Amino acid sequence: MIGARRMWEAFLVAEILIRQSRLEDLGELTEIFRDASLSNAEDRENLLAHPEFLVLNDTAIVDGNLRVAEIDGLTVGFATGAPAGRDVVLEDLFVHPDWMRKGVATRLVADLVDRSRAAGAIRVAVTANPHASAFYEAAGFRGTEEVTTEFGPGTRMHLQL
Repeated sequence: MIGARRMWEAFLVAEILIRQSRLEDLGELTEIFRDASLSNAEDRENLLAHPEFLVLNDTAIVDGNLRVAEIDGLTVGFATGAPAGRDVVLEDLFVHPDWMRKGVATRLVADLVDRSRAAGAIRVAVTANPHASAFYEAAGFRGTEEVTTEFGPGTRMHLQL
């Protein structure tokens, strides 16, 4: 049964197209950003009290740092990876709640890793909130440095390339 599950997951990942974002994507990306952010019950109240944190601007698109995940032409997620010296910082990783746990985030991270290696980066860094740290660990990130974010504690993690 495990083998069949892994084959199914591989099929799902294979169907995900990752492409460069365009300015006309901003509306859909903003909806994904908001829906995904509010899907976490632990953050919802604080986010609704600070709606300015639910606004996605076009900076990462204009800078060429935002990549979009599509399935059958439907935008389902995105990741922003910004160069920082020899590192690339994974600033955003959001998947629409209807598409979570279907390989989209894994595929976006794989795309970022491939592009970072090709650009000569030595590692990818991310600040993981408590509910995302298990995902990042499963993706190969390591780290124990506790940091404070606007929404509470986080862990600074790195993936060596």
